[in-house]
Amino acid sequence: MDQLESIKEFNGYLKRFTHYSKTCNSKMTFSIFLPPKAIHKKVPAIYWLSGLTCSDENARVKSGAQRFAAELGLAIIFPDTSPRGENIPDAKDRYDLGIGAGFYLNATQTPWSKYFQMYNYIVYELPSLIEEYFPILKSFKSITGHSMGGHGALICALKNPQIFRSASAFAPICNPINSQWGKNCFTEYLGNNKSDWYDYDATCLVNNGFKIDNILIDQGLSDDFYHEKQLLPENFIEVCNKMNQPLTFRFQEGYDHSYHFISTFIEDHIKFHASFLNK
Repeated sequence: MDQLESIKEFNGYLKRFTHYSKTCNSKMTFSIFLPPKAIHKKVPAIYWLSGLTCSDENARVKSGAQRFAAELGLAIIFPDTSPRGENIPDAKDRYDLGIGAGFYLNATQTPWSKYFQMYNYIVYELPSLIEEYFPILKSFKSITGHSMGGHGALICALKNPQIFRSASAFAPICNPINSQWGKNCFTEYLGNNKSDWYDYDATCLVNNGFKIDNILIDQGLSDDFYHEKQLLPENFIEVCNKMNQPLTFRFQEGYDHSYHFISTFIEDHIKFHASFLNK
C-alpha cells in the first residue's frame, strides 16, 4: 500500500491509501478513519459505500460520520466506487455506467468483467487487507451506504450475514431490476439473462429468503430520484413485510438526495451499527 495522506481529526486519524487489487486488476483507493481507541486496541469497523459519480472522498468530507465514530470507538472504511485509470473501460457520455458506477457487483460481460469485480472486492479482498494492516477486529464489521452504495450495502449484507453484523442505507436503489439505472447497467455488466440480475437486487434477495437481523433505511421525501422511480423503496418494504425481514424504514419529510440529508441522520446510523458492533 502507498499512503497518500494522514489527517488528525477528533483525536483519531483519517488516512488515505492506494493499493493494487488482484480482484479488480487495477490500482484501488480507499480512506480509513481510525478512532482514538485504535491507538491502544483493535476496533470494529463500518464500511461506507458511496453512490454514483462518487469516490472514497465524498462521505469522508461531507457526512460528518467520523465525529460519532470517534466517540463510539469505531473505524470507518471508505472504498472507491469502481476501478479507475487509463486502461479502465468507461462510458464517457454516461454518469451511471463505468468509472464511478461499479454498482458493487461482479461483471460478467466484456469489457467490464476484467476490472469491475466490486462485489468480491468489498466483501473479501478489501476487508482482508484492512484486517491485516490495521487494528481492526476481524469478526466485527457492518456496512452502510448511499444510493448506489445503499444498494451495495444491502446486497452485501443480505448475501453475507455471517460477515456483516448490521446494514443500513440512505436512499438506496432498492429494486434495480425495475429501475432505469439498474436495467441499463445490469444489461451492460451482467448481460440479458435477467435471472443473473436477481443476485444483485435487495428486493429479490429478500423475496428469495435471504435475511439479516435488522436493517435501517432513511429516505427523503423531496428526493428527485425517489419521485423518478429510480429507488423503489415501497417494493422493498412490501417484500420485507411479506418475508418477515426486520426493517426500520423512515421517510423523512423535506429531505433530498444530498449529503445535507445524510449528515442530518448519520448519527442515528452510526449508533445503530454500534449497538451490534460493541456487544
